[in-house]
Amino acid sequence: MSARTGYFAVADKPDLLQRPRRFYKLAAAAPVEGGFAVQLDGRTPKSPARKPLVLPSLALAQLVAGEWDAQVEVIDSTAMPATRLAFTAIDRIAETRAEVAAEVAAYAGSDLLCYHAEHPTPLVERQAREWGAMLDWAKAELGLSFAPVNTVVHAPQPPATLAAVEALALTLDDFSLAGVAYGAGLLGSTVLSLALRAGAVTGRKALDLSRLEEIFQADIWGQDAEAAARAQALAIEAEALDQWFAALRR
Repeated sequence: MSARTGYFAVADKPDLLQRPRRFYKLAAAAPVEGGFAVQLDGRTPKSPARKPLVLPSLALAQLVAGEWDAQVEVIDSTAMPATRLAFTAIDRIAETRAEVAAEVAAYAGSDLLCYHAEHPTPLVERQAREWGAMLDWAKAELGLSFAPVNTVVHAPQPPATLAAVEALALTLDDFSLAGVAYGAGLLGSTVLSLALRAGAVTGRKALDLSRLEEIFQADIWGQDAEAAARAQALAIEAEALDQWFAALRR
């Protein structure tokens, strides 16, 4: 269930004429039974599965309501990452928790942070220092021991580590699990996604770590416009996920 496929897929932007017009004046968050609802002129919108848009914390409901409030003439769902993730948590996670936890573990099995370059030396040293620090964090804070290698060839991680990741994922509430699964796909790293959830790194820092080799090469050779645009789009997603986790912690 990556950021590009499955429940977290983001469709191409529809034509403006196909987007629903904004039909409400006020978007706000309000306490309701079971949590905090997003309300549009006092009414709670429904998910694609016809479930009310109710969040577990006031801060998260306010974050989602802010996206609705930011819409102008039409409702552009591609500009509402927290709303999309909320719908995923509400409609899908409860029914597929085991599958989602297994996918989080699968990302851990090929975690980006475990595949260090063989050369050049400055890149190898940077990866050992910065990626190594994150793997040390995972061991110290979560009890997860990974085995990094200096190769791009797949190397299996300890089965006990993957089992522990899956078990950890299953302990998360639906909204946290949705965020961790999305982040693992976005960053190519379960470790970075878990660190982002814990507030150990910011969204921007997590993305920079996931792009460490790309950034290293750009510092030497420069970055073309297409790569820069892609990096900016990923930064928006990473920062939105940072806000998602921050709201869940409040």
